[in-house]
Amino acid sequence: MTTPPTHGDELADPGSITTTEADAPAVLMRNVTKRYGTKVALDDVSLVVDQGSICGLIGPNGAGKSTLMSIVATLITASTGQVEVFGRSIDRPSDIRKLIGYVPDVLGTYSGLTVEEYLLFFADAYHVSRENRDALVDGLLELVDLTGKKDADINTLSRGMKQRIGLARGLVHEPRLLILDEPASGLDPRARIELRDILLHLNSMGVTVLISSHILSELEELCSDVIVLEQGRLVGMEGLDDQSVRVVTVSFLGGEVESFELDGDEAQVELVRTLVTQGRQVLSVEIVSTGLEERFMRMTEGRTN
Repeated sequence: MTTPPTHGDELADPGSITTTEADAPAVLMRNVTKRYGTKVALDDVSLVVDQGSICGLIGPNGAGKSTLMSIVATLITASTGQVEVFGRSIDRPSDIRKLIGYVPDVLGTYSGLTVEEYLLFFADAYHVSRENRDALVDGLLELVDLTGKKDADINTLSRGMKQRIGLARGLVHEPRLLILDEPASGLDPRARIELRDILLHLNSMGVTVLISSHILSELEELCSDVIVLEQGRLVGMEGLDDQSVRVVTVSFLGGEVESFELDGDEAQVELVRTLVTQGRQVLSVEIVSTGLEERFMRMTEGRTN
């Protein structure tokens, strides 16, 4: 992840900031502050989200994650600062919204609409051509594995299914940036795995993903970068390209428990193999924390606004 100039740095020539869309970051924020009266939700935040990345946004409740996403999605305006999406200023929302798919943590549904009608409604809202929209909706339902629910009333779906329909809705206009606010909240383990696979597939097709979540272990498997917020301030921007460091506890027959720090799955397999070869009677291996969890605890203090 590229680090933008901080507040004290001289701004680069505007031509070097808003280069061609192909070269520009998916998201560029410079010294963004958002106030609600006397409350500061975001405090002088500068960051870059690279094109083609899956970037996680983490922080305690009240850290400013949803505010940041809403600003990028042009749903609210910053009090001060500059924001660009693919090199375009968000000061003209109509230029930006066609590039962005936004999926909030709670899906708004409309009583009496089938799943197909719901998606067709949003296809019309985004001016998808009538000759293409039916095929598009069918393709989206196949992507989120809900073809069989095409004629179901949307309000009869489970929370996990509604989350997947929300994802389909966010993709109906084929955006280049997908913004997801707590998409795995309330999902069962199978639904979370399916969501992760869908996001990885979309990313392989060139979609940049900005996702917030409290499930750090899953973000570590999914993301190339993470942004850490606390009390509205940026406290860290971390790349996750290195091997995943984790701490595991091994329980042995007889009640003995030992902890080990490992560099990913292969190291964990090798540890168990070595212990068994040594004649030690392994009962269980449990992951206590991951590298991202350790970094998060080191960078934050648990403060909230």
